[in-house]
Amino acid sequence: MSKPLQWALVGAVALAGAGLMGRHLLQRGGNTPNVAAPVAAAAKAEATLELAATDVLEIARVEMVRTVRLSGALRATDTAFVKARVAAELRSLTVREGETVRAGQTIGQLDTTEFDLRLKQAEQQALAAQSQLEIAQRTLNNNRALVAQGFISPTALDTAAATQAGAQATLLAAQAAAALARKTLADATLVAPIAGVVAQRLAQPGERLPLDARVVEIVNLNRLEMEANLAPGDAAELKLGQTAQLLVEGMASPVQARVVRINPSAQAGSRNVVAYLQLPGQPGLRHGAFAQGTLAVDQQTVLAVPAPAVRQDKPLPYVVKLADGRLQHITLSAGRTGLFGGQEVVELPAAQAQLAAGDRVLAGSVGLVANGSAARLQAPPSSVTR
Repeated sequence: MSKPLQWALVGAVALAGAGLMGRHLLQRGGNTPNVAAPVAAAAKAEATLELAATDVLEIARVEMVRTVRLSGALRATDTAFVKARVAAELRSLTVREGETVRAGQTIGQLDTTEFDLRLKQAEQQALAAQSQLEIAQRTLNNNRALVAQGFISPTALDTAAATQAGAQATLLAAQAAAALARKTLADATLVAPIAGVVAQRLAQPGERLPLDARVVEIVNLNRLEMEANLAPGDAAELKLGQTAQLLVEGMASPVQARVVRINPSAQAGSRNVVAYLQLPGQPGLRHGAFAQGTLAVDQQTVLAVPAPAVRQDKPLPYVVKLADGRLQHITLSAGRTGLFGGQEVVELPAAQAQLAAGDRVLAGSVGLVANGSAARLQAPPSSVTR
């Protein structure tokens, strides 16, 4: 067989094989399942968030008691520092922290050696001045008799009178010095100025104390006050006699306080106003303890949303509204907080047009959800009025 004929037969066989393989692939293609079809169907099927009754809260019109938040430290109304009124060594101190003292009780003693000597010196000088006055007085009496008899001139009488006046002044000065030394000696005894409990012991026996050195702090826990710094807007609504509920660190139940004073001046820089709230003394309250709470300023009917529904994970607070099976993020306008039935609520201003009474919003416990997500409620929601 010639060479051109061989190449022609090889080409025919190759074409026939290619045709058979093509038909086989077409037949298999008709029976192979489409893998991409379920993926596309799953993408089209959107997940729906199932919500329980406790996951949804309801907006309502309520009688809200509007409140102002407070925080500050408790201070005893009556406090006093026992100070060293003279410079001396502290000889003894008989009280320690936590002990109760009475007003006027002796609680310590400074060294009195120097003061005893000064008192003796002043008393001796007063005795010497008393003797000089007696001599001058006798001389004056004698000169008066001699002048009456004409034995001496009236000038000598005037001299004797001046000497007697000088001696009397010297005696008064000596007596005043003795009284001052006596007071200095008494000041060496440390006395409690008020009744209360020792809060601090600031010196130890053996120390040399300068004048006005603090030795002991005493606090009276029968009455306490909290100093609360308020913003100018909140301070404008304060009135004497308003009550607040405070949570004091270390105490399980809230404590009631009452506004007793309002500072007439604003603080420099912050412009805050300090309000003073009085608390009755009771076990568990401590001088210096931190407290925070709410002060009721007025009551009015408002459209409100439960505080647990307000979210803060964005630059502006917002709520997640459930409507027509969709979740919508709605930014809140500035609203004040208050209480209704012991539950904290947030007032919705009239400008909040996208929210109305009866609207449903998600509680904060649900977690983060995307805007526009699908959701379905399984049971009726909880209302703020319940």
